[in-house]
Amino acid sequence: MPLLPPRARRVPAALLVPARGLLESRVPWARDRALDHAVERERHLVPFLLAKDALLAATPPPHAVPLHSLPSDIPFPFRPLRFLRLYPSAFALSPHPIEVSPTPRLSALHAAEAQVVDATRPDSADRLLRLLMLAPSRALPLRLVARLRLDLGLAPDFQRSLLPNYPDYFALSPDGTLLELVCYRKDLAVSAIQDYAQRTGGYKVGDAVAFPLSFPRGFELDKKVRKWLDEWQRLPYISPYEDGSHLAPSSDFTEKRTVAVLHEVLSLTVGKKMEKEVLVKLGEALRLPPGFRKVVARHPGIFYMSHKLRTQTVVLRESYRRHMLVDKHPMMGIRYQYLHLMHMGKEEVGKGKGKDRKSSRSEQMIGEEFGAEGEDGDSEEDYDDEEDRDDMDEEGMEAGVASEDEESDDDIDKDTGKQIAR
Repeated sequence: MPLLPPRARRVPAALLVPARGLLESRVPWARDRALDHAVERERHLVPFLLAKDALLAATPPPHAVPLHSLPSDIPFPFRPLRFLRLYPSAFALSPHPIEVSPTPRLSALHAAEAQVVDATRPDSADRLLRLLMLAPSRALPLRLVARLRLDLGLAPDFQRSLLPNYPDYFALSPDGTLLELVCYRKDLAVSAIQDYAQRTGGYKVGDAVAFPLSFPRGFELDKKVRKWLDEWQRLPYISPYEDGSHLAPSSDFTEKRTVAVLHEVLSLTVGKKMEKEVLVKLGEALRLPPGFRKVVARHPGIFYMSHKLRTQTVVLRESYRRHMLVDKHPMMGIRYQYLHLMHMGKEEVGKGKGKDRKSSRSEQMIGEEFGAEGEDGDSEEDYDDEEDRDDMDEEGMEAGVASEDEESDDDIDKDTGKQIAR
């Protein structure tokens, strides 16, 4: 039986005052090209990583797997063979029958990733434990946790390689559908905002803590909204690890705690961002109040909603300096190397098709993640060439996928043979 923390302190009646007008106010959305790029540069990364994991889980080496044997739940954006052919630097294809195997570069990078996973295992366990501590039931559906695996930087086999090593942290429900918290650690029940406040000026429970705000260039809030926001920022901070069931459903305090929960969830991820669809499912599992989906849109200075990659992604603004993470988790360093490997292959293909300009720009942007000089000299217009090709509506996003999928399957064997010859 999970050990639960003491009951939350009694909250003054002032905290139950109903919210004012912002709950019905409309806050405009403004595009942030730098954060859009932070999302868009990871195009195809998820299916790439899942395909890589499926290949390198095969035994014995050399890990050649028939194409039809790849897991059907990998979210390829189009036919698997077409996808794999986009990245010849990572995937080697053999014809008759068609098999796919990792290149030496991909295998070496996977080995480096395994070392990072081992080195960061205690950190991964702590972050997963804190996620369970946010849940009122101290449990989350195991299926949802598996969906959050890449966001949390967990190993593909975390159910075997992580959970059994921390029996004081985690347990599975009798039917195996829930991941349960075993012991609540009060020393970990400190949010990212509280930790920052303690390090920069002292903090005690009940203090007013303002969330860091930043807005895109040229963005302005309505005066009434700005006034509301200033007053809202001065409200006492309610930790996401505290029980919020006593708060009035439609109050400023409830909204501040909801923002605190979403802020903490994104802080626990390695990329400081999450697809909105997944964040909504997690918010429901954390029993956030009705209407919490609108909170992200009402606080554009804290969260940014990107519409790139035919989905919506919620980004934690304070974690980024332009398109780069302020504090880069070791797992993100490995992810950027995967992106570098992906673009290496596309650059080679692009040069043969007269498309090296865009590939070179992508290579430069990925290189900057490793500390290349020149970041401070970038201007907002640097993102225009790549970003403005995509419309914000769904039709434009669909067209962007279609443009990558020009080649016909009629030439599959011929092109695959050319890859092997090279």
